[in-house]
Amino acid sequence: MTLEALNELKEHVLAVLPPDAIGEATGAEIVHGELCLTVGRASIVMVLTRLRDDPNCAFTCLVDLCGVDWPAREQRFDVVYNLLSVTANLRCRVKVQTDEETPVPSVAEVFSAAGWFERETWDLYGIYFADNPDLRRLLTDYGFDGHPLRKDFPLTGFVEVRYDEEQKRVVYEPVTLQQDYRTFDFLSPWEGMTRGLPPVAPGDEKAAPAGAAEG
Repeated sequence: MTLEALNELKEHVLAVLPPDAIGEATGAEIVHGELCLTVGRASIVMVLTRLRDDPNCAFTCLVDLCGVDWPAREQRFDVVYNLLSVTANLRCRVKVQTDEETPVPSVAEVFSAAGWFERETWDLYGIYFADNPDLRRLLTDYGFDGHPLRKDFPLTGFVEVRYDEEQKRVVYEPVTLQQDYRTFDFLSPWEGMTRGLPPVAPGDEKAAPAGAAEG
C-alpha cells in the first residue's frame, strides 16, 4: 500500500473517532507500512468497534493481541491489537498503555477471538483485562508463580517440576542450579571460531595439535 493511501486511511480513522477519543489518542503514525494508533484505555472498546464497523475501514479480523514489557517506563506495558481488513487488504495496529495494577477493558465482545488472546497476555505478562468472561492461565500451570514474559522474570523460573517415583506424583521444588550455570566465563562456540588459526572452539584447546607425534 502506498504512503499516500496510508495517510488517507490515517486521516479517515481520526475523523470517524469521536472528539473525546481523538483527545485521548497519544499517537497516530505510519510505521513499517501500517497505521499505528495509541489510544487511552477507556476508549479501546469504542475505537476497535469503530474500526470494525466503519465500511471504509472494515477491520473485521483481530489477527493477534499481545503484550510488550517496558520495565523502566511508568506505564510499563503495551497491549497491542493487530487488525486486518480482508476486503481492503489493510492492516492496523492499536496500542494501549497500562501499568501493573490498572486493568484494561476486555474487547472479547468486539472480537470473540480476543478472549483467548487476553488470557494468554494475562498469563504471560500479568496484564489484567476487566470483564473478560474467563480470565484464567492458559499456557502455564495452575500453580505457576509469576508471569514468565516480564523482563524481570528469571530465565530459570522459581520452581522446577518433576515426577517423584517414590511419591508417585508430580512435585514442585525450588530451582537448583549447578555452578557451571552460575558463572559464564567461557566463550560461545561462535566466538571461539575466531580465536585461532586453525579455528579452535572452546574445549578443543586440550586436543593435541594436528600432526603432533604420539608418545
